[in-house]
Amino acid sequence: MAEVHSDKSSATEERAARQAQAAAWWRGAVIYQIYPRSFQDSNGDGVGDLPGIISRMDYLADLGVDALWIAPFFKSPMVDFGYDVADPRDVDPMFGTLADFDELVAQAHARGLRVIIDQVLSHTSVEHPWFQESRSCRDNPKADWYVWADPGPDGTPPNNWMALFGGVAWQWEPRRQQYYLHNFLTAQPDLNFHNDDVRRAVLDDLRFWLDRGVDGFRLDAINFCYHDARLRDNPPKPAHLRTGRGFSPDNPYAYQYHDYNNTQPENLEFMEDIRRLLDEYPGTTSLGEISSEDSVATMAEYSGERRLHMVYSFELLTEDFSASYIRETIARLERKLTDGWPCWAISNHDVERVASRWGRGDYSADLATMLSALLASLRGSICIYQGEELGLPEGDVPFEQMRDPYGIAFWPDFKGRDGCRTPMPWDDSVNAGFSAATPWLPVMAEHRSLSVACQAADPDSALNRFRRLQQWRRSQPPLARGDIRLLDTDEPVLAFVRGTETESMLAVFNLSAGPVRATLPESFRDYSAVECPGPVNGIVSDRSVELPRHGAAFARRRE
Repeated sequence: MAEVHSDKSSATEERAARQAQAAAWWRGAVIYQIYPRSFQDSNGDGVGDLPGIISRMDYLADLGVDALWIAPFFKSPMVDFGYDVADPRDVDPMFGTLADFDELVAQAHARGLRVIIDQVLSHTSVEHPWFQESRSCRDNPKADWYVWADPGPDGTPPNNWMALFGGVAWQWEPRRQQYYLHNFLTAQPDLNFHNDDVRRAVLDDLRFWLDRGVDGFRLDAINFCYHDARLRDNPPKPAHLRTGRGFSPDNPYAYQYHDYNNTQPENLEFMEDIRRLLDEYPGTTSLGEISSEDSVATMAEYSGERRLHMVYSFELLTEDFSASYIRETIARLERKLTDGWPCWAISNHDVERVASRWGRGDYSADLATMLSALLASLRGSICIYQGEELGLPEGDVPFEQMRDPYGIAFWPDFKGRDGCRTPMPWDDSVNAGFSAATPWLPVMAEHRSLSVACQAADPDSALNRFRRLQQWRRSQPPLARGDIRLLDTDEPVLAFVRGTETESMLAVFNLSAGPVRATLPESFRDYSAVECPGPVNGIVSDRSVELPRHGAAFARRRE
């Protein structure tokens, strides 16, 4: 009897372990970001939509990714193209209907794909019913649902806070004779999370989508939910520190340390509220976007067993493409993280496409697949932005066709975000197969030869290499869930070891457009080369690694 009981106990423990691993599918996941406006138009209005995504579901499944992250599709006046939400529980007619969304989830799940949707929690649109009521007077039921403040004695704003998109972060409301806070555009008033009713209402909005079957949330600017209740002035930042984090010196937002308008201590409790809600829905996950004065420290604070499942920041969305910068960025996060889990991205809908930003004019398949292999080898989960699998360069959108208010405000020194949001090229037709009508942003001529149809026919294209790479990664446990040990190599070589308890793998990358040779420490004599079906493979021999331009090399320890 004892043996039978032991077998049952062992089987139960094994089943529990499998269930736990399945619930943690997000660890090491490849998440594909879709910007709906630019992915696929199904109804001929020039704007992408949910049925368009559904029509391309087989393409998405064939990429070998684990999840889809869908940028906002909620009812919105579209001042910030969906990140100004007027109704967080409904689909904007531009994108379809709730029934379309339900069908999208069903079609994705049928193909083994998870669905993560954007949630914009820190602010709403001025057209949201909450704000319409709040702004009407000072004594309505939602009067304290947004951040309102009296003017100074001379009528000026209550403090010196600046908005990220330029200018003062306060807008006058004559009906209340008060200012409201907007950390982003004037049309995006900030909610007052010091009000418990606001917290509960926002969590109820999240529950609405969880009940519809989503597998998690990407939480936009999640460290912006709370502000300093005392409205203290932000301290000035020295001129030599005003660059970096995506801000140019001509943006007054860069003139301050943003100590008080975001990343407040109270926000950590709200992260725990979100985690408790998600824990009610096993297998769901959260991915927080962080942009703070010390984003790495904030990432470590915001993730963990009691807070968000994953976090990412803009650390690898910069201009710096040196091995030393990437190595130090990873090392800083590894030093800070305890039980948290990182997520890495080298492109998204807010920054210049990586083929242009890091490629500096080299749009080869070799560069594209080396970058994909590098990203896929980092410890953590990864986000792939639509078109990255094609190696698309940044689009050069003429000023008269620009749509992004951020870019229009800072043109010509900063051209905004339209260049990375141009339509997905499906074929080499007039509108690249994106739409039967004139697209909301122009199709880039240089993207036609890089279209899905063109690349699908070429076995050696960036697209087909990307597909093979993702399939290969799934079979390499060290890359999906292993730890990481960074090696001190000279420029332009980046090298590290990923390892589990039973297996370790060396990964080496040439970040330059010329061939290089690197010598590894004595301990790497025991490593044998592994063929990676994606990037151009280098040669590993003894302690020497020879890498072609934009090449990569992988090796496994010999037993």
